[in-house]
Amino acid sequence: MDVVIAGGHGKIARRLTRLLVAGHDRVGGIIRNPDHRHDISADGGDPILCDLETASEGELDAAVVGADAIVFAAGAGPGSGAARKDTVDYGAAKRLVDAARRTGVRRYVMVSAMGTDAPPEGDDVFAVYLRAKARADAELRAAGLDHTIVRPGGLTDDAGTGLVRIDRHVAPGHVARDDVAAVLAAVLGEPGTIGRTFEVVEGDTPIAAAVAAVEDHIELPDAS
Repeated sequence: MDVVIAGGHGKIARRLTRLLVAGHDRVGGIIRNPDHRHDISADGGDPILCDLETASEGELDAAVVGADAIVFAAGAGPGSGAARKDTVDYGAAKRLVDAARRTGVRRYVMVSAMGTDAPPEGDDVFAVYLRAKARADAELRAAGLDHTIVRPGGLTDDAGTGLVRIDRHVAPGHVARDDVAAVLAAVLGEPGTIGRTFEVVEGDTPIAAAVAAVEDHIELPDAS
């Protein structure tokens, strides 16, 4: 499989790149900072220099054309203000959805967040972030692509356990970035996750089994 990861230098994205490359998939990592090219290459991926906020449609299309799947793992980051939540967490995701439609890339996996079903009002940066993610998720669902929306709980850098809880809604909790990356890799290989939105936190079910069960216990179409 040929996978393009937006936000290729992020903590989840780099873990996912290494997993996919180990499984003999080809990975292109979209980055905007040329200094990050070496890290993408070291992980076994191919760096794709493209600023998702400012690139032309042609540049966006060139970044994804020919891919079998896109994983949107980009984000403005915890140190950014409210304005970049809108231009990255929503705007960049939407622009890449549009590029997928133009270039015929059917599979699109979104790394979202818990709390986006009913994001809070107000000017707090986290509230703005959740609203941006909710809008991005809605755009993806409306685009007619073979989408999956993965909403992790609080992210940690703890070593992954390989055990998670996945459902349409789960109690608030944490999950290791290692395990989120493994969930994303499993989702890409599981057609039964297409059209589904689910939350994921640490749990007691092996990741492969939890992802394989998504088709059986998470309803279609999306209700959110």
